[in-house]
Amino acid sequence: MSAKARSYYARLVAGRGGTNEQRLIEAFEAVPRERFVGPGPWKVFALASGYIETPSDDLAFLYQDVLVALIGERRVNNGEPSLHARCLAALGLQPGETVVHVGAGTGYYTSILAHLVGSSGFVTAYEIDEGLAAEAKTNLADLNNVAVSHRSGSEGPFPKCEAVYVNAGATCPLGVWLDALRPGGRLLFPLTPDEGLGGMLLVTRTAAAGYAARFVSFAAFIPCEGARDAETARQLSGAFAGGAMWTVRSLRLNTPPDASAWFEGEGWWLSTQDSA
Repeated sequence: MSAKARSYYARLVAGRGGTNEQRLIEAFEAVPRERFVGPGPWKVFALASGYIETPSDDLAFLYQDVLVALIGERRVNNGEPSLHARCLAALGLQPGETVVHVGAGTGYYTSILAHLVGSSGFVTAYEIDEGLAAEAKTNLADLNNVAVSHRSGSEGPFPKCEAVYVNAGATCPLGVWLDALRPGGRLLFPLTPDEGLGGMLLVTRTAAAGYAARFVSFAAFIPCEGARDAETARQLSGAFAGGAMWTVRSLRLNTPPDASAWFEGEGWWLSTQDSA
């Protein structure tokens, strides 16, 4: 893949993700996607058509804004680049920060995270699938600022960090994710029902030990094992169908919901008012 083509891809996915942040564009340009998706031809996800196979192993088919199958029968993909560009722009990672990546897959977005935090930062990545975790370890072996573990991303303890980036759908913000955040730390995860779209929820720990919260985008992800509850998923379907997700402003924990509640979970709720 030529440097010009990679540059085009990086600017394309960043722009479609709503950002022109130069460091993020450079990260997408620097990380070779082909290292993380296996040899072609590849299967890409085309919504109503399901997976379709690329005509050949020409790298031009990879450097598009498409989901590429890693384990097609389980809908495990190397996800849509523009969605991740939007999410990573919202996380606002800085050089020297520490990040926890839940659901690393084969490591493509882990590598982009590592590029964003630089050699003075560090990424701890978790992948529950043994085969994918092994591939991620191989793919990321040349990066000194990454550690990959084959383990659940829903079980702690986690290292203290500035950001937790979750790439599997949950029905609540897990305590182990929130507890890992330093003051000012950000958690970005897919809050999802069992069917249909949920949303990428950005939670920021404030200096007053509260949590600001807002939705960054719609999203659909494979389930995060250990982070789902069937009844909460059913209720989330109604909440997202009712709209108004964009009015969410804060996450409240262990307090009675008031009239500002957009959604009520067990021990947590999302408010349309700013954090206290």
